[in-house]
Amino acid sequence: MWASTDPFSVMSLSKTALKQARQRLVGMHYRARAGHLGGNLSCIDAMMLVHHEFMGADDRFILSKGHSAGALYVTLWSLGRLRDSDLDRFHQDDTLLAGHPPAKGIPDIHFATGSLGHGLSLAAGVALAAKLQNVRRRVFCLTSDGEWQEGSTLEALIFVTHHALNNLTILVDHNGLQGFGSTDAVASMDPLHERLAGFAVEIRVCDGHDLDSMRAALATESNRTVMVVLNTVKGRGVPDVAGRIESHYLPLSAEQYARAIAEIEATP
Repeated sequence: MWASTDPFSVMSLSKTALKQARQRLVGMHYRARAGHLGGNLSCIDAMMLVHHEFMGADDRFILSKGHSAGALYVTLWSLGRLRDSDLDRFHQDDTLLAGHPPAKGIPDIHFATGSLGHGLSLAAGVALAAKLQNVRRRVFCLTSDGEWQEGSTLEALIFVTHHALNNLTILVDHNGLQGFGSTDAVASMDPLHERLAGFAVEIRVCDGHDLDSMRAALATESNRTVMVVLNTVKGRGVPDVAGRIESHYLPLSAEQYARAIAEIEATP
């Protein structure tokens, strides 16, 4: 298995820890009056699992879908690498915890990202550098489904397959929504895993909200780059915005926040 035994990782991610992370994420966004909560909620399960169970100290994580910086900050908080007081400064003036990952100041964040379509190119460079230096390093890159409509992402995939970067795992948060509507309505590439099947990558499809499904998709090594397509729900766990485009932009009202916390608390 790929699962790390490095002391930076815990043995397993519990549902209780994941629930606490979701509550902290929702509360952090609510207090900051920040939007983009939906895409954070669709990917935090995968982000938590990768960091807790599959990454060691020498591994690297690149967040290409930079709008989901909040989920990354909460994940680092869950590992003790950010403090509560850091999260309280999210989206505030003069904060390190901006709406997109910062260029410097947080050791676990290696690149400023958020202009969609650039993260995979950066991750490919990190993975190739590790191979050239004979460093055993696994690189994870989390992308959105919408950014697979961009040429830069597809060009990066050509580079990835040409160099046979089997130390790279590409995660796709496939929640079906983007800035102007559904991915199918904007520029259909559904089902994405079939559209990309001609590339020399190993594509695995799983439930992006089921820990065991994701563990099975991530655990087995391959001689190719692995692409894990995570079928997710944008805004999952927040009844008022789940699966709705509003979760891409609007902050929660007080009533929505209260219902969201209660819903997460009631989740087994």
